[in-house]
Amino acid sequence: MTATETALADRIDAVLPQTQCGKCGYAGCRPYAEAISSGDADINQCPPGGANGIRLLADLLGVAAKPLNPAFGVERLRLIAVINEAECIGCTKCLPPCPTDAILGAAKHMHTVITELCTGCELCVAPCPMNCIAMVPADNADWTPEDAGRARLRYQARNRRLARLEAEKAERQLRQKQMLAKLRSAKKNA
Repeated sequence: MTATETALADRIDAVLPQTQCGKCGYAGCRPYAEAISSGDADINQCPPGGANGIRLLADLLGVAAKPLNPAFGVERLRLIAVINEAECIGCTKCLPPCPTDAILGAAKHMHTVITELCTGCELCVAPCPMNCIAMVPADNADWTPEDAGRARLRYQARNRRLARLEAEKAERQLRQKQMLAKLRSAKKNA
């Protein structure tokens, strides 16, 4: 990506809803912003952003607004995930896909959604083997730029945490391999 495309992607990303749902066909809002800035994606692929989001993108890019492409979904009221706690078995399959760590729970314990952190991405629904996660209309249907900003920060913090955990795991595995190599060498020399 060129510096110009990166700067444009920053401005595009700033107007996207930050639900990180992937409905646009990309792995999240930032990859979608980068695809728009490089000309690989159109401005009408974000159902959570809807008509208002398309208008904001059109204004930013100086192009005509167009209807949401139905191949990517339909615009609807903001939804949030709710877990039927009586049916939750604590399998933890809903935790990894949540882009903002909005689900609280541990293995073999009931989980719950922290409503204020839920972006409504729906990524937790499919992995649930108990079908105990429902998407319900949010009490506050308005998703503001401030909400999007908080969601972006939580998503970035989650990604940093996951990268740190992966680096720590790789470091442990390297130490284990080195220790095994030393043991094998000592055994061979004995």
